Amino acid sequence: MQPLKAVIVDDEAPARMVLREYLAAHPEVTVVAECGNGFEAVRAVSDHRPDLLFLDVQMPKLDGFEVLELLAGALERTAVIFATAYDEFALRAFEVHAVDYLLKPYSQERFNEALSRVRARLGREGNAAPPAQLAADARQARPLERVLIRDGAQVHVLPIDTVDYVEAQDDYLAFHAGGRSYLKEQTLADLESTLDASRFVRIHRSFILNVERIAGVELYAKDSRIAILRDGTRLPVSRAGYQRLNALL
Repeated sequence: MQPLKAVIVDDEAPARMVLREYLAAHPEVTVVAECGNGFEAVRAVSDHRPDLLFLDVQMPKLDGFEVLELLAGALERTAVIFATAYDEFALRAFEVHAVDYLLKPYSQERFNEALSRVRARLGREGNAAPPAQLAADARQARPLERVLIRDGAQVHVLPIDTVDYVEAQDDYLAFHAGGRSYLKEQTLADLESTLDASRFVRIHRSFILNVERIAGVELYAKDSRIAILRDGTRLPVSRAGYQRLNALL
């Protein structure tokens, strides 16, 4: 059997110990890293590029789905097995193409079954669903609650409520929040599909606005308006954008 490299991610040491004990029966799997939080996981997976990722869902700072988002584009192949004590995440785990979902506490037999599914997936497809696809599907599973932005080795976590507006800049988006700007490689259309449409509206081909930040709208020219934010920022509003904005106000 072809050897597999694995990374274990769980914020609870006993849960990581159980995984190691169960893996002892599978010498073809080598644990190359063990992580206690999502930030450690992102670094470990980027460094080791494992075949298999055991990933807890609920963790402090970053949850398992956000780890996948930050890993988008980092790996060419990985198989993800979620492990958690909460069964309400099961459906979403499969929606993001996880190979399997282990509900704690699980038995050695159930664990062995999950590894068999990994083998079948890798053998049939040559690789698992890429992290980019996992991240995209995870974002579509529910309205975006916070934005994760990598800046070198640093990760900024922006609660979506803190974002004033988003501006398209070539292949990047500038998230404006609290007087600062954060760049992320993403399209405006991709972001728009993940936002709560009752709170964020695309007012222009280059701008998405948090409607809670708006102070007023002024007529600038025929069929052209300007949105004025509470901090004085002025943003262009297209005719179609004004119709969408007006429907929310």
